[in-house]
Amino acid sequence: MEKTGLFGEFVKGLWKENPTFRIVLGLCPTLAVSTSVNNGIGMGVAATFVLVGANIFISLVRNVIPEKVRIPCFVVVIATFVTIVELAMKAYAPLLSRSLGIYVPLIVVNCIVLGRAEAFSSKHPPIRSILDSLGMGLGFTWALVVISFIRESLGNGTVLGFYINRSFEPALFMILAPGALLTIGILIGAINYFMSKRR
Repeated sequence: MEKTGLFGEFVKGLWKENPTFRIVLGLCPTLAVSTSVNNGIGMGVAATFVLVGANIFISLVRNVIPEKVRIPCFVVVIATFVTIVELAMKAYAPLLSRSLGIYVPLIVVNCIVLGRAEAFSSKHPPIRSILDSLGMGLGFTWALVVISFIRESLGNGTVLGFYINRSFEPALFMILAPGALLTIGILIGAINYFMSKRR
């Protein structure tokens, strides 16, 4: 197994193993909520909180969870943190909660969160789990923000709700599902092309 330093555990999620652009995980919420930068930030912060909280707890109890029931245990832990996020969002950011809708509860089955619990936190101590989950969460967040920025600016002519150019005719296509697929496809293709040129 390759040894990675503590800083490496954190930064790998930002670029080398970015969940959206490099590993291509969590595309369901990415496609659905990336219509505005507000939504992208909100979903990213919610997913990061769940990732960090759940992975710390799973790392702490990894040696006492029976092998046969580890996945159900992971789901229960993740669901607990998702419930905390959902209730907090409904109480303190009701507009964002309504905007994100069903995609906040669906963090429970997000393959990024469950994947990191299974592949990393269940095998590593808490400090590495914190850094890994924080890096993955921030990587997911910045990917959402980039995609949301492109879609909102081209589809609505706004960024964070502010008009960037009133003379610009928005392409409504960009805030629909095909616009999400096109944006993500072009970004992943550009990143893969850039990475291949660096080799």
